Amino acid sequence: MGQHPKGDFDLSRAVWQRAEGDTSESAVEVAFVDDLIGMRNSAEPDGPVLVFTQAEWDAFVAGAQDGEFDLD
Repeated sequence: MGQHPKGDFDLSRAVWQRAEGDTSESAVEVAFVDDLIGMRNSAEPDGPVLVFTQAEWDAFVAGAQDGEFDLD
């Protein structure tokens, strides 16, 4: 099996964090490991992890701040 184009996201080194004050059972959590960012659902800690490069993360955050993902 070849290496993923983004590299290896080392789950063993991930320190998952969520928005300050969010105590919900199902929250978005992120972890920064080396130059990659992982995102998961806290309700499924062993479930899938979305992996972003720094450039992809920056574009995602900018889109969220600009309302690109608003449902209205």
